[in-house]
Amino acid sequence: MRTGRRFPIGLVALLLFLARPSAAWESWGGDAGGSRFSPLQLITPDNVGNLVRAFEFRTGDLAARPPEVMRRTKFQATPLFVEDSLIFCSPFNEVIALDPGTGAQKWRYDPKIATNQRPANRYVCRGVTHWTDDEAPANAACRSRIFMGTNDVRLIALDAKTGIPCAGFGNAGEVKLDIGIALEWPGEFQITSPPAVGRDVVVVGSSISDNRRVDAPSGVVRAFDARTGRARWSFEPLKRDGIEAGHANVWAPMSVDAARGLVFLPTSSPSPDFWGGKRPGNNEHANSVVALRIETGELAWAFQTVHHDVWDYDLAAQPTLARLDAGDGQRDVVIQPTKQGFIFVLDRDSGKPVWPVEERAVPQGGAEGEMLSPTQPFPTHVPALTSQTISADDALSLLPELRPSSCERLFTEARNEGLFTPPSVQGTLEFPFTGGGVNWGSAAFDPVRQILYANTGRAVHLIRLIPRTEAAGFNPPPGHDFGQQRGAPFAMSRAVAMSPLGLLCNKPPWGEMVAVDLKAGKILWRSTVGTTEDLAPLGAPLPWGAPLVNGLAVTAGGLVLSGAMDAYLRAFDARSGKELWQGRLPVPGVANPMTYLWKGEQYVAIGAGGHSEVGTSIGDSVVAFRLARPGEAPTLWSRTIDRPGGRFFGASAAIGIAIAALVIASLRWRRRRRITQS
Repeated sequence: MRTGRRFPIGLVALLLFLARPSAAWESWGGDAGGSRFSPLQLITPDNVGNLVRAFEFRTGDLAARPPEVMRRTKFQATPLFVEDSLIFCSPFNEVIALDPGTGAQKWRYDPKIATNQRPANRYVCRGVTHWTDDEAPANAACRSRIFMGTNDVRLIALDAKTGIPCAGFGNAGEVKLDIGIALEWPGEFQITSPPAVGRDVVVVGSSISDNRRVDAPSGVVRAFDARTGRARWSFEPLKRDGIEAGHANVWAPMSVDAARGLVFLPTSSPSPDFWGGKRPGNNEHANSVVALRIETGELAWAFQTVHHDVWDYDLAAQPTLARLDAGDGQRDVVIQPTKQGFIFVLDRDSGKPVWPVEERAVPQGGAEGEMLSPTQPFPTHVPALTSQTISADDALSLLPELRPSSCERLFTEARNEGLFTPPSVQGTLEFPFTGGGVNWGSAAFDPVRQILYANTGRAVHLIRLIPRTEAAGFNPPPGHDFGQQRGAPFAMSRAVAMSPLGLLCNKPPWGEMVAVDLKAGKILWRSTVGTTEDLAPLGAPLPWGAPLVNGLAVTAGGLVLSGAMDAYLRAFDARSGKELWQGRLPVPGVANPMTYLWKGEQYVAIGAGGHSEVGTSIGDSVVAFRLARPGEAPTLWSRTIDRPGGRFFGASAAIGIAIAALVIASLRWRRRRRITQS
């Protein structure tokens, strides 16, 4: 019989206390493993309705920058709470530190990036990274550092207390990355997500323009000494083996397990996205979770989630590091959500799936010269977070008597054989779309309840391959993304399937929050997130959700927090998914929320800058909320959710949309009649 030592209860409690997650939000994902979990529990489902606005800070970009420049921005930053400050970056890579109680600016650093470079993925900075040099004296300058990658491809190190560049890092506080290839224009290559740091090494990825050319820049991941900026190693994710391709870059945030000395990379697809005839094979290690030894760059393991990707199903979400009860005891795992809505759960040491992953046959018959993989990996234990098939029956039709609608015709006429239907000259429906499933906002994991939470987006893309003979004179219709894919026999166009009313072609909900019991392999609940208030004609607040690219935060107090494409920060009950509270924002908060403790009060904060690519209003704010103090009443910026009222407003909005549809239909009938009579 096995025996073991008994530990005093007091010692066990002390160890658990010392091992608990920090009350601070010290990394972009809450912690280095991207759990987005906070142990704070002052704000609960019972008192969340008492939240009031604590402050709103504006960066000044909206007033200082020309409108045509602001239309090329995305404010997606999540502040850190370090050194008694909220620290974040603007889309123009200005780093700003705020007083966490008042929102007053403490310091500001401007790297003065050019605003005429037209970055391919717009001006965006999702966040900065904090690191402490434990070998430096307690009061030394730059003992506590902020690292940031820039849109113009620099790695910058700042003193976290003052914002002054670290003189001993690189050249006066910055390292200029050597891309190793001539760029078509300065914005073809940029850095948009926060660096990863561990064991005195800082690691940066890259964001590269999609669908421009076969010989696109490679997705090399670069590592530097966190003290000096000296280059440590580089890693090329894509195994070349004589193929013609670029990319497989890491544009999404990375995760670090400092104890194991591992950094986890979510890699993207090879170039070009939608035709891969010059890159035969599975294209390892594109579309993969890649674990590297952070001190050397040596490959520890890799797991591929899509073989030979021609759908732009790259890994956009940060790998979530968690300790999970998998049914056979606690295991350290990597949880990787995907754009398809899959959840892959991998052993952190080996990269092997915790539960079986099957290779299943997928549609074939690619475009001329294509070499598709006959199978793709499908997780078998955890169900997909979102539906993966679409048909004419799923088309949105507000006025059935006018059927078939343009959406139904589109769903019928395009090639549509389910998940992984190949792109085609005919036109292929891609569902989930390339911004769907779980995007860069990533997932959150509650280590106490052992529940995973994720925001998902549901929309349809129409993908067309355009023969090279037609590409030179091709004029893409409004709303269509066009890529030359030079070096390939096809260019491409891509558009979200929209109705004439400006609504998505597929039936709602268009954005959902999903809670998953990973051990049981069970969806616990789904909750629609967002309305069409800031997107639909006439501002109609249809309670149908909106595609969610941003992420969420979960707290020990029992709340899940999320922004959306409308201008509200929301709180949901973590157990039931019921929406409990809304906090009005100046513009949509398409960023990840965070929470922190300051002088005995819990705050929640989010960047509110809108989303230029979907046509919302644009802003430049960080907004924070806290519980009302004695004698302080909730304001018009905060409200609890009355479900009956929500249904009333939804019905009213639906009537408004129906009337608008009738008007548009009438105008079109009159126009057709005039054409016929002439």
